[in-house]
Amino acid sequence: MRYIHSEETLTIPANVKVHIRSRIVSVDGPRGKLVKDMSHLSVCFSHPSRNIITIELHHGARKNVATLRTVKSLINNLIIGVTKGFKYKMRYVYAHFPINVNIEKNSETGLYDVEIRNFIGEKIIRRVTMLPGVDVEASKNQKDELQLTGNSLENVSQSAADIQQICRVKNKDIRKFLDGLYVSERGNIENAS
Repeated sequence: MRYIHSEETLTIPANVKVHIRSRIVSVDGPRGKLVKDMSHLSVCFSHPSRNIITIELHHGARKNVATLRTVKSLINNLIIGVTKGFKYKMRYVYAHFPINVNIEKNSETGLYDVEIRNFIGEKIIRRVTMLPGVDVEASKNQKDELQLTGNSLENVSQSAADIQQICRVKNKDIRKFLDGLYVSERGNIENAS
């Protein structure tokens, strides 16, 4: 069954500017600018009034109609990113060997490198390079915690996932060896204390 016309509407806050040209969405806000390419999706954007965006789809099957809500969520995440920002907290979990984490900023690329040492007593040094726009710092008031902050939800969450994935325990019973770095909390920068 095809749906003749489907649409979703999204309200834009007053301090944010959204510009859409050939399905490339750029969002300007108080925290900066984010750009997302949605040219692979067959949806139509319209701007009926100053603070409303309408996302439309004509003659779409059920799977095509599902992309409308996805596009709305993606644009909403961009808006939240440029107004509030995103913050992920990661905790070190270890039973015996304490995990050592060093954070360095690469002077050439300007990206942060997270170096993980002594993971379950291994001599291997694990290095993860953060995605652009992601800042990393050790928590000041909590022991064994990393804080990842940035405007792009995709970059911040992917960087946290990369750190968690590099510390997977191999060749051991994962029910017993629960060591690693795990996301303990996620939220926004502005309303976070």
